[in-house]
Amino acid sequence: MRSIIKLSKGWKFLKHDMDVEAAMSNANRGEDVTVPHTWNNIDGQDGGNDYHRGRCWYVRSLSSEEICGEKVFLEINAAANISEVYLNGKKLGEHEGGFSCYRIELTDELSKENTLAIAVSNEESDKVYPQKADFTFYGGLYRDVNIINTPKEHFELIKDGSLGIKVTPKVDIGENKATVLVETWQNAPKVTIRIADQQKEAEVNNGYAKAEFVIENVHLWNGTIDPYLYTAEAVLSSGDKISTRFGCRTFEIDPDKGFILNGKVYPLRGVSRHQDLKGKGNALSSEDHKRDMDIIKEIGANTIRLAHYQHAQEFYDLCDEEGMVVWAEIPYITMHMSKGIDNTLSQMRELITQCYNHPSIAVWGLSNEITAASAVNDELIDNHRRLNELCHDMDSTRQTVMANVFMLETDSPILDVADINSYNLYFGWYLGDLEQNDEFFDEYHSKYPNRVIGFSEYGADANIAYHSSSPQKGDYTEEYQALYHEHILKMIDKRPYLWATHVWNMFDFGADGRDEGGKNGENQKGLVTFDRKERKDAFYLYKAAWNKKEPFVHICGRRYINRNEDTTEIKVYSNQSKVTLYMDGVKIDEQEGEIVFRFICTINGTHEIVAQSQDASDNIEIKYVAEPDETYIFNKAASNVSNWFDSEQLDSDCFSINDKLEDLQAHPKAGQVVKSMMDKASEARGDVAQSVKDNPQLQRMMGRMTLISLLKQAGSDEESIKQLNRILQGIKK
Repeated sequence: MRSIIKLSKGWKFLKHDMDVEAAMSNANRGEDVTVPHTWNNIDGQDGGNDYHRGRCWYVRSLSSEEICGEKVFLEINAAANISEVYLNGKKLGEHEGGFSCYRIELTDELSKENTLAIAVSNEESDKVYPQKADFTFYGGLYRDVNIINTPKEHFELIKDGSLGIKVTPKVDIGENKATVLVETWQNAPKVTIRIADQQKEAEVNNGYAKAEFVIENVHLWNGTIDPYLYTAEAVLSSGDKISTRFGCRTFEIDPDKGFILNGKVYPLRGVSRHQDLKGKGNALSSEDHKRDMDIIKEIGANTIRLAHYQHAQEFYDLCDEEGMVVWAEIPYITMHMSKGIDNTLSQMRELITQCYNHPSIAVWGLSNEITAASAVNDELIDNHRRLNELCHDMDSTRQTVMANVFMLETDSPILDVADINSYNLYFGWYLGDLEQNDEFFDEYHSKYPNRVIGFSEYGADANIAYHSSSPQKGDYTEEYQALYHEHILKMIDKRPYLWATHVWNMFDFGADGRDEGGKNGENQKGLVTFDRKERKDAFYLYKAAWNKKEPFVHICGRRYINRNEDTTEIKVYSNQSKVTLYMDGVKIDEQEGEIVFRFICTINGTHEIVAQSQDASDNIEIKYVAEPDETYIFNKAASNVSNWFDSEQLDSDCFSINDKLEDLQAHPKAGQVVKSMMDKASEARGDVAQSVKDNPQLQRMMGRMTLISLLKQAGSDEESIKQLNRILQGIKK
């Protein structure tokens, strides 16, 4: 019989690089830790881009009770990013890639007393992805480590982290039946395979066996409507047994209709997710995964982009159970590395091998924003072609996709590699105006009507401490984030051809290189805070649009208490068709509408605001104050920039901050001034911003903007802007 023993306790952690003999002899001096564990749960989230990136050790003894099988395997579900396994001082194997499972057989090297030592490194590398990305590369054994004991005859465990069983259902919607192919790998002569009350015995040929079943009156896996799961089981005469769940469904993706599930149009509207948590890093528990899923379910999403790497099997299981349609991808991101080609292929092999049976997965992602810091050349395209061919060789049932950076030209040859594409657009946040998102997709769909296109990332940072009655791009207020998403939601609804849309991001996440928006070490584009304690107003906008099961009303601005205005807008998000607003018990107004309801109230003191629908209510408290509450303003000095600049007298023969960036860059002196300013600004957004700032297309887009608009977007303070303008006014055109 097979047994799986979790190695959670008994580990000694040594946060220093050393050889294996030193690690074993110094283990008693190490820190007691429980696995899952990361050494960057604090320093990877506090900013400065100085979190510990090195080679560390985990050391543990193995008891006779833990190693009790005829065959004994070590299973490491993830070790970030490069790891080496030693037993009793002998190296048994290593693994490159920090997000997938791998196993090593221990049987022949076991002694009476056994010491397991695992070296794990998240050091910089020129061949293992990721290396440049807007998130923290946490180091550690951050998922479960297990011992798997099996009989001598057992199912495959080693190759690419195999499950030993692969299930391929092919559904005939018209006939209401599914033909299911079950394949297994083992070192036994026969295998018994069971699904849906059917059983077959299959002969094994060179370690491989297969059996085909027909399920009549098939119960479909139908997304969030009805995520029904079957189970396939395989058994050997030795007693070794494995099982996997699967779902019967069909996926189609049409350039005009978008995503089609089981023959019916099924718009994919959802979120992206990173696998970390405030104070815990990426060492998440099953309860952490379940809580994330519960929050995603609450918002009403039906799709999740699991960025930017292979996630935990527990979370894919939750996606299967809850009916989430999943985009799964590898961490081939931001910057192509010539020495990393083999690593992209091995990470893709492992992703597909380990995740193939999950019915929730619809597409395999080849890369994310890979052209942000890399030129589109033959090597880059060839790498993507090899990945694309690998995906289709391993899986003929799913399509491939790329997430393209907004600077990538739509006629780039790399867009022809994957089966479908999506774009990451941030117009209205990093640069440009919100309407440019609409224009981009309208132009793309008109120019390429036979191409499938989606919206893989969009968002705006919001710190829940910052508020404004007149929010603007770059102010990091909760109110601007809400306005941004109101526009995008309308834009998406008018374009049903978008095959999938994914908010960036469901949760704030660790990005230690960032220092912006009043917080260090965090990307604040989440609809929910990093600690999962606060849902931002924009969360409820999507809940009102997507969640029709749970009646609710939500009054925006509950953290915007102190208001320096005689009349104030009270905005309500709701999935109800009628909302009534009360102030201090007095009815103010009643409105009929959809999703967004706006009311105007006169205030002169402290007031209780109540929003009421037939089946739900919400209340907040607001207060009139004589002076603006400056704690609500991210960049207080910049708040007067517009008024100051409007009245400034400028010498038109000289440069000023009112000139376009491209005109300034074309001049030797002015260009050097601007370059110095922009280099400093990019540092605040981490090493990714540094690596992409010279992207030609980004330069062209920014070149069309005035310097003042870029400075305001960056949140530059008034005195710095004045000083820069003085310098430019001293340079003749």
